[in-house]
Amino acid sequence: MSISEKKCHDCGGTSFVEASDYINLRPLDKKMTLGVEKMYTVCLDCGEVVSIKVKNPDKLLK
Repeated sequence: MSISEKKCHDCGGTSFVEASDYINLRPLDKKMTLGVEKMYTVCLDCGEVVSIKVKNPDKLLK
Protein backbone atom coordinates (compact mmCIF):
# COMPACT_ATOMS: atom_id res chain seq x y z
CA MET A 1 0.00 0.00 0.00
CA SER A 2 1.50 3.33 -0.99
CA ILE A 3 1.44 6.40 1.24
CA SER A 4 -1.27 7.95 -0.98
CA GLU A 5 -3.61 4.97 -0.41
CA LYS A 6 -3.42 5.02 3.41
CA LYS A 7 -6.18 6.24 5.67
CA CYS A 8 -5.63 7.33 9.27
CA HIS A 9 -7.35 5.00 11.73
CA ASP A 10 -7.78 7.85 14.22
CA CYS A 11 -9.30 10.69 12.15
CA GLY A 12 -9.81 9.26 8.65
CA GLY A 13 -7.30 11.70 7.16
CA THR A 14 -5.45 10.89 3.95
CA SER A 15 -2.53 13.35 4.10
CA PHE A 16 0.72 11.90 5.43
CA VAL A 17 4.38 12.75 5.75
CA GLU A 18 7.36 10.46 6.30
CA ALA A 19 9.75 11.47 9.08
CA SER A 20 12.71 10.03 10.96
CA ASP A 21 13.97 10.12 14.51
CA TYR A 22 17.46 11.25 15.53
CA ILE A 23 17.85 8.24 17.84
CA ASN A 24 18.69 5.01 16.01
CA LEU A 25 17.36 1.60 16.99
CA ARG A 26 20.02 -0.79 18.35
CA PRO A 27 19.96 -4.43 19.47
CA LEU A 28 20.06 -4.68 23.29
CA ASP A 29 23.19 -6.83 23.25
CA LYS A 30 25.16 -4.48 20.95
CA LYS A 31 25.46 -1.15 22.78
CA MET A 32 28.32 0.19 20.63
CA THR A 33 26.68 -0.26 17.23
CA LEU A 34 25.38 2.73 15.26
CA GLY A 35 22.00 1.07 14.85
CA VAL A 36 19.43 1.68 12.13
CA GLU A 37 17.18 4.60 11.27
CA LYS A 38 13.44 4.49 12.08
CA MET A 39 11.00 5.85 9.51
CA TYR A 40 7.61 7.12 10.68
CA THR A 41 4.50 7.78 8.61
CA VAL A 42 2.53 10.57 10.32
CA CYS A 43 -0.99 11.83 9.61
CA LEU A 44 -0.84 15.54 8.80
CA ASP A 45 -4.41 16.06 10.00
CA CYS A 46 -4.15 14.76 13.58
CA GLY A 47 -0.51 13.77 14.16
CA GLU A 48 -1.20 10.05 14.61
CA VAL A 49 1.81 7.84 13.78
CA VAL A 50 0.26 5.28 11.44
CA SER A 51 3.43 3.31 10.70
CA ILE A 52 6.95 2.78 12.02
CA LYS A 53 9.49 0.97 9.85
CA VAL A 54 13.19 0.28 10.23
CA LYS A 55 15.48 1.23 7.38
CA ASN A 56 17.95 -1.61 6.58
CA PRO A 57 16.72 -4.15 9.19
CA ASP A 58 19.51 -6.56 8.22
CA LYS A 59 22.01 -4.23 9.93
CA LEU A 60 20.46 -5.18 13.30
CA LEU A 61 22.04 -8.63 12.93
CA LYS A 62 25.58 -7.35 12.36
